[in-house]
Amino acid sequence: MVIAKDIEAVGGVPPYWEEAKLELMKRDRIMNKLIPQFGDLHLRGHHDPFTTLARSIVGQQVTAKVADVAWKKLLDISPKCTPAQIIKAGAEQLAACGLSKRKTEYILDLADHFKNKRVHTAQWDQMDDEAVIAELTQIRGIGRWTAEMFLIFNLLRPNVLPLDDPGLIQGISQNYFSGEPVSRSDAREVSANWEPYRTVATWYLWRSLDPVAVE
Repeated sequence: MVIAKDIEAVGGVPPYWEEAKLELMKRDRIMNKLIPQFGDLHLRGHHDPFTTLARSIVGQQVTAKVADVAWKKLLDISPKCTPAQIIKAGAEQLAACGLSKRKTEYILDLADHFKNKRVHTAQWDQMDDEAVIAELTQIRGIGRWTAEMFLIFNLLRPNVLPLDDPGLIQGISQNYFSGEPVSRSDAREVSANWEPYRTVATWYLWRSLDPVAVE
């Protein structure tokens, strides 16, 4: 289980990362070629749960560039990105950041859940992946993909396979199927070789498409 003190003890590198690299390179010829291209780069976690989820909502269904612009504007009006700051900013200021009416509603609902302690953040480290997903998807605007991004970037879970993520599917297509279309079944079959480190393989496939990780 990955807990906060484990993350801090290794200076921000997920504690399983080096072992995962070695295992993936040993088992998978594509990973054996891909992983060395990125040297010491690794997944960087976002340690604040609220900020991680808010950032994921901003990023839904838009390009990374558009999401980055909207996120920077949001941080201008809410520098610490706390639930209280977001609620105080209100719908009008959030919309002025470039967020749709629906995303504005989602972020305000997220802030309300955190402010009123309707999510159990202190318990997430002890809960398995599916239990965390079940709790998060009770919040408006958080579907399975957003919950899986949270598992990857906040809880640093090692074995997440986000099948709804276009980047993962594209990465599998380009690296394993010469650019041919890939079904969810194909993706599951390829990823069976990556367990219990599907998060790590996913991250390297993202890097194969975009060498610079989006913060």
